[in-house]
Amino acid sequence: MPSLPRLFSARRWRLTSGLVLFAYISGHLINHALGLLSLERAEAMLRVSMAIWQSRPGTILLYGSALLHFSLALRSIYIRHDWRFPFVEIVRFWAGFSLPLLLIGHIAVTRLTLALYDVKPDYAGIVSSIVAGGSQEWQIALLAPGWLHGCLGLWISLRHFVLMRRLQPLLIAGMIALPILSAAGFLAMSREVETMGLVAALRDGAQEALAVERRAELTTWKRDMTIGYLAIVILALLLGPIRRGVLRSRAA
Repeated sequence: MPSLPRLFSARRWRLTSGLVLFAYISGHLINHALGLLSLERAEAMLRVSMAIWQSRPGTILLYGSALLHFSLALRSIYIRHDWRFPFVEIVRFWAGFSLPLLLIGHIAVTRLTLALYDVKPDYAGIVSSIVAGGSQEWQIALLAPGWLHGCLGLWISLRHFVLMRRLQPLLIAGMIALPILSAAGFLAMSREVETMGLVAALRDGAQEALAVERRAELTTWKRDMTIGYLAIVILALLLGPIRRGVLRSRAA
């Protein structure tokens, strides 16, 4: 049994919170991929996902894990001394810190479509609003950095196990295949809702429903969130060297 300090170490908390976020992202990718079978299959999976993640325990677990994981990422920047990374670590860092930037844009678009079209929480409404808004490329690309970050993080944490090394080719194939299937499923659902006429209905009513002041408000919200996120990351980068300088001066 590990000792209490090891049990509650930052590394274990980072892995635990990362697993929760990885499960959430994986569920989204699988849900999109089910669109290759039918919109109804994707809808059924969405209802199961919503029952889990939109419940009170699921919401606390998801957002608590996201906050904890981001806080630990900032901590790793703050305390890091050596910035020479292996290539895998560079890709993992890039994927992890670029994900919130994509999420901010996605949330702004989602809030705009909800405000304009009163979208219901089902795939027919969600996919229709995204296609009508011309943001399907963002939707396809949104989960890729989080998926890549999670896969690399899991590999770095578990690569010392013999079984993981034996399964490496299969794991690499899965890492590549699931996002491709997810993108294909989303495109299949996009074509299906266009055939149903839902996208045209949204586009026809867009100009009448569009409020310029509301769009400006959401654009400002997106800008402020982006600036706030970048300011926090830059602050962690700047405070790290200051901390190391103070520690060196005290040691001298």
